Amino acid sequence: MNQRGSKPTRRKPPEPADVRIERIGSEGDGVAHLPDGTPLYLPFTLPGEMVSAHPVQSRADGWHAVAGIIADPSEARVDPPCAHFGRCGGCVLQHWRDAEYRAWKGSMLSHALRQAGFTPPDPLPFVPGLPGERRRIDFAVRRLGGKIVLGLHEQRSADVIDLTDCLVLHPTLMALMAPLRTLLLGMRAIQREGSVLINLLDSGPDLLLRTDAAMTLEDRTALTAFAHDHGCPRVSQVRGQDVPETIGLLRPPVTAFSGVSIRPPPGVFLQATAEGERAIIEAVLAGMPSKITSKTRVAELYAGCGTLTFALSRVVRVAAFEGDTATVGALKQAVNQSGVAGRVEVFQRDLARQPLSAKELGAFAAVVLDPPHNGASAQIGQVAAAGVASVVYVSCNPATLARDAKVLLGSGYKLVQTTAIDQFLWSARLESVSVFRRA
Repeated sequence: MNQRGSKPTRRKPPEPADVRIERIGSEGDGVAHLPDGTPLYLPFTLPGEMVSAHPVQSRADGWHAVAGIIADPSEARVDPPCAHFGRCGGCVLQHWRDAEYRAWKGSMLSHALRQAGFTPPDPLPFVPGLPGERRRIDFAVRRLGGKIVLGLHEQRSADVIDLTDCLVLHPTLMALMAPLRTLLLGMRAIQREGSVLINLLDSGPDLLLRTDAAMTLEDRTALTAFAHDHGCPRVSQVRGQDVPETIGLLRPPVTAFSGVSIRPPPGVFLQATAEGERAIIEAVLAGMPSKITSKTRVAELYAGCGTLTFALSRVVRVAAFEGDTATVGALKQAVNQSGVAGRVEVFQRDLARQPLSAKELGAFAAVVLDPPHNGASAQIGQVAAAGVASVVYVSCNPATLARDAKVLLGSGYKLVQTTAIDQFLWSARLESVSVFRRA
């Protein structure tokens, strides 16, 4: 036992060993086992490969390891198309052939549903992602000496890769990378580090700059000039936990959801790709109860700024619940200005702290929920207890989907359809839409 105040003992890594990769794990690493059964996690390897493994860092159930010589490479191994692959943490599976990669992505959803006790369809509907589609990016910024590093974090590191291009990024956003470096280099508001979050709206790139120092007048002038030169409708800045401040507003920053224009707050969450958003909406609408009328009411939980709200309002009446104040304000404004106030009600509610009760949910014919990455643990029990006819669960995390769906199983729900949507190409992340109905 360590004495009080002493550092915990660091485990000594096992000796290097030749191992056979058995499968790809949930984080995109190859999984193998040492002779004593200890699991190893090796990035950039593929199933079936014989690899010289060098354990380097412990984790709860095993070791992260570095792959040395790959003596028996997989036939599904391909040359990664990006020069940054292997260092940049954005993509982990560019070295895998499309067919096998897509099958694995679909299996993430199948495995999650089986864990919850459901039988997924075979074949499982799968919407693939393509290069150049990503319309939302959060660049990390570092000032190192006399230069600006702009890019994404390295694999399992706080270090930042200085990206020159990004194959998954929409060309409009990729074109901003070089001029952003020039802008940030001259800004006093970036002393050591910051970030740039960009959403590609219908009206152009909406930019939110996070800084570690106050903006000077010269910074404000330069940022506004950047917006003018590069077609940004709005540029905003935030420091720490402050409320974002609009620095330059050249025209209304708007985007449309199912034909309704909305002016989202700076840095708002959007679905990563327009194609993925369309697939999600299609799957959600297909999950509505078979018998609906113009008076059918649906509860939409974690509504955001209306990605699903306005599509749903075309077929049912919607009660949309969202916790963020600025997002609720934008959604209410869009509802009032679009003439759908009779079909959409918007309520501000933090569902993690104040979940809707089963009694409240019992007034609805269906519940649609699109929770954050950590799922809906505080809310799902009340959804299950309400006994609504249909539950449509939009997930960005198979692990929390498995946990929450198991609660639905316990209340008599059956899986009737599910769709995997690869919005995050070459990553280990997966979007999905699953529809559950009471037996």
